[in-house]
Formats: sequence, structure tokens, C-alpha cells
Amino acid sequence: MIETEELGVSGIKVLQDSELYRFTSDSVLLARFASVKKGDIVADFCSGSGVVGFYLYGLHPESVDSVTFVEMQKPLFDLSEKSIALNGLSDKFSAVNARVQDACADFAGRFSLIVCNPPYMKRNSGEHDKSPAQALCRREIELTLEELMRAVSVSLKYGGRAAIVHRADRLTDVICAMRENGIEPKRLQFCRAAGKEPYLFTVEGVKGGKSGVKILPSAEN
Repeated sequence: MIETEELGVSGIKVLQDSELYRFTSDSVLLARFASVKKGDIVADFCSGSGVVGFYLYGLHPESVDSVTFVEMQKPLFDLSEKSIALNGLSDKFSAVNARVQDACADFAGRFSLIVCNPPYMKRNSGEHDKSPAQALCRREIELTLEELMRAVSVSLKYGGRAAIVHRADRLTDVICAMRENGIEPKRLQFCRAAGKEPYLFTVEGVKGGKSGVKILPSAEN
């Protein structure tokens, strides 16, 4: 069933389908974490129904020039296009129905900021998913971490930023993949429930940046 949800920023609403993968607090944490600069050209990779990109724009409507969604699953892509129309933002937003690693060739050096909430788990790890659509969102079936970071590096302009949210137990994997593709981690924040160990982290890196990372206070959820 299609539902309309308000994001609570700039009056933006998004369409969600209860039969597909629905957004969680991860998306909001990432949008709040990413640093935005005046005139940013933004891409939301693995965008799903577009929550990260919409929320980011809603927080910084005067700074973000444009947002491009890239989502491989057609039903989620369709929802993001309908949400663009619902909010009257066709002059700011566009959507591409493609795999990130296939689309990046058309994006070479285009973006100043890329945000991504990617599949967290390796292909055959953990419990079974309820549906193939959820499996694609949760697991590296069609997009590995290494493929993602290569695509991000190709698509970013020199000095551009990449902000990613991921599971805490894969911190080393993410940091290594970023560095191997010329993206230097510069800001890192762990996310945890009160009194619990971190379960997620957000990290932002700069293409061609110098070494040196700032560890921010943990975000509590």
C-alpha cells in the first residue's frame, strides 16, 4: 500500500510502499551528518524512494542546487519520481533508474557531494530477507562496497565529499575502500542507542583530501 509520509523539514513529503523497503532512522542520520556547501550538486546513490536526498535538501534548500537520485529497483525509482512531482521539485531533482556502477560513467566529475545508504551486509551473511526487493537493499547482491566506492570516486569532482552510513562492524571495510579509491576520510561519527555500543557510523571523505580524520561525539538514536 502506498502511503505519504511527512519528513518534518521544509514541508517535504515522500511516498512509501509498505510492500517494499521502507526508510529507517539511518537515512535521517546520514542527511543530518553530511556537510553541505553553497551551490552543492548532490547525488543520492542507492537512493531507494529518495528519503536521504529529500531530507538533505529540506535541511538546506538555499544551498543545494540540485539532487540526482540513482536507484536500480524500478518500483523504488518510480516512487522517487512521484515524490519529486508531489513536492513540485522537478526543477531541483532528477532520478536515474540504473545500477550505480553502470551510471557513474555518465557522471564523471559531476557531483560536489554524494550521499549513500548502501547495502550493509555481504551477499550470504545473516538471516534471510522477507523479499527479493528487501534483499537487494540489505545485501551486496548487485553492488559490492568496492564497486560502490569506485563509482563514487568517478562521479565526484576533485575536492568533492562523499558521506556514507554503514554498520559499525564494517568500519574497516569502508575506510579501506574509500582510501583505495582516493577518498580520504575526514569526519567520523558513531551512532548508538542510549547506554548501548555503537551499531552504525557515518563517515565523510574528500576526494583527493589530506590525511587526518575528526571523530565527532556519538549521535544517540
